[in-house]
Amino acid sequence: MKNEIRFTHQFLVESSKSGDRTAQYQLYELYVDAMYNISMRFLGIKEDAEDIVQDSFVDAFRNLEKFKYESTFGAWLKRIVINKSINHLKVKRLPLATMDDHEFHLTEEVECEKVDAMEILKVKSGIEKLPIGYKQIINLYLLEGFDHNEISDVLGITTSTSKSQYHRAKKKLVEIINTL
Repeated sequence: MKNEIRFTHQFLVESSKSGDRTAQYQLYELYVDAMYNISMRFLGIKEDAEDIVQDSFVDAFRNLEKFKYESTFGAWLKRIVINKSINHLKVKRLPLATMDDHEFHLTEEVECEKVDAMEILKVKSGIEKLPIGYKQIINLYLLEGFDHNEISDVLGITTSTSKSQYHRAKKKLVEIINTL
């Protein structure tokens, strides 16, 4: 069924595959802001995020023949941006939080009540103060919607490490928010 969401912008993608620069620019315009926001959540440095987004689009357009509509173009591009952002952090050799290979038994999530703008700002500020390893897990799991299996693939860690790091990151985030 061609009306499925994964075929969103199919005309632009197919035109871009055949070298249509106008179609490429239109795809760029459609996705650049979202991809920049994703990269900023990981890197926190405007210039680095801009560079990663530009490199991601260049790579995406060079490899469009590999895009087979198994997902939406946006999801495929998002994966490129996330991988490039993480690789950028690895190259910079930023210190990562230690990860132990034991699993935690997680309790049920606390049900959220009405959240106002100040609480959202506190959470955003708290995420920014997390160690980079914790920040990556929180961004991938909560903001990007990755599951622990996907996170383990992206970061090159075990699924149980992803779960334990998420648990620790969440605990640390609550501590930080309570001090704000």
